[in-house]
Amino acid sequence: MKNKKKIHFEISERKILLRFFDVVFVLAALYIIGQIFNFKYFSFSSTNYYWLIVLAIYINVFGAIFEMYNLQVASNHFQVLRSTILTTSTTVVFYLLTPIFSPQLPKNRLQLLVFYCIVFIALYSWRMIYVQFLASNRFIQKVVLVCGGEQIEELIEGLENVDPHYKIVGYINSDLSNTNDFEYHFVQQIKNENLSLFVIENGVSEIVVASQKTDGITPELYHQLIQLLESGKSIREYTQVYESKTQRIPVQYIARDFYRFFPFSRSNQNKLYLSFIRIFEIVFSLIGLSVGVVFIPFILIGNLFWNQGKLFYTQKRVGKDGVVFKIIKFRTMVKNAESQGAVFAKANDSRVTKFGKFLRKTRIDEIPQFLNIIKGEMGIIGPRPERPVFVREIAQIMPFYETRHIIKPGLTGWAQVNYSYGEKLEDSLVKLQYDLYYIKHRSIYLDLSIAFKTISTVLFYRGQ
Repeated sequence: MKNKKKIHFEISERKILLRFFDVVFVLAALYIIGQIFNFKYFSFSSTNYYWLIVLAIYINVFGAIFEMYNLQVASNHFQVLRSTILTTSTTVVFYLLTPIFSPQLPKNRLQLLVFYCIVFIALYSWRMIYVQFLASNRFIQKVVLVCGGEQIEELIEGLENVDPHYKIVGYINSDLSNTNDFEYHFVQQIKNENLSLFVIENGVSEIVVASQKTDGITPELYHQLIQLLESGKSIREYTQVYESKTQRIPVQYIARDFYRFFPFSRSNQNKLYLSFIRIFEIVFSLIGLSVGVVFIPFILIGNLFWNQGKLFYTQKRVGKDGVVFKIIKFRTMVKNAESQGAVFAKANDSRVTKFGKFLRKTRIDEIPQFLNIIKGEMGIIGPRPERPVFVREIAQIMPFYETRHIIKPGLTGWAQVNYSYGEKLEDSLVKLQYDLYYIKHRSIYLDLSIAFKTISTVLFYRGQ
């Protein structure tokens, strides 16, 4: 029987395609319109090649800010329209106002409207092609899991919720101590001897081994896995797949095998990287404090009417190497908010005032933390600093938790831009996974990604 091969794209490949063809469609549309009609604002020649480069950079930068490269957004018609309008509007405005590296403003203002329409139509047309074709079931990646039956629901949700084009179609129960049949979302249990046949008949491209009990991986099953590997099928270990798909470290699956995390990112010890980041932090913090001074009169009035307490609020937090420091914030809660003891903050917390909610959503409440950054207690990007009482409580349950403290805590971080408020210990586990991923993969590229996502959080009023 012939092996049914299907084309599929990894998450990174989809994002590259989106970025590349965003630029290609816009530039192609500008070239075609320029050749057919009397459109002279944007022309192509060897002397103005930098016009193309600047426009391409703007499309990618503002596309990232307005979530054009979020695959969930890119697969939704309404969200695509919203993101395309925002990206086009911001790109065109910044491009028109960029001196030297963009064309001179034309005398005929109608040319500017035409330019906007060309960029919008080109972007939106390509994104509709993506939604209708590349985001369809034609390019689903089919996968088989080798795992314990009781794990199947948790493992499937952990992967499919992140990548809608990654489908678990069958599993092999590798736990001989539990031979019960499990079914979840029509995921079929496969008998060991039928694995190869199932893979061929269903066009499966990847087998993921997620078993913590290997007694069910019999010599016959192992031999089939080797044959499938030799035939071009991908066979990967679950924690590797989980990390690449979710961009989190799956600490719940590796117990105390801490060696699996090493080596952490070299950037954590790279003097050049750390020096560059430190200079940027100081400069950015001075700018942030200058902006904060402008806001203070308005915040003072709002605090007087709604918060009715001291303008500034300090709280002990755990920093790098476990050192405790006092974080500084604008007040957002009522007075004596923790008279009954420390509790996790949560969404729609009744202790947060209406004005305080506005400060949190816009992240204005965190402006005073630039003082902590200048003092070296915090960085711009890193795990959010937690309170000592919660650190002790969580560390007793999660042995990896204190690993967060090997770098400075941050004003924003990978967990903050990817996950909402932690209302319970289970949420702390998810945020820990994101924090460890950042520590492991820390780089300029990841820092920029967090910066863009933070801007999106503020613009879309999603602050915590």
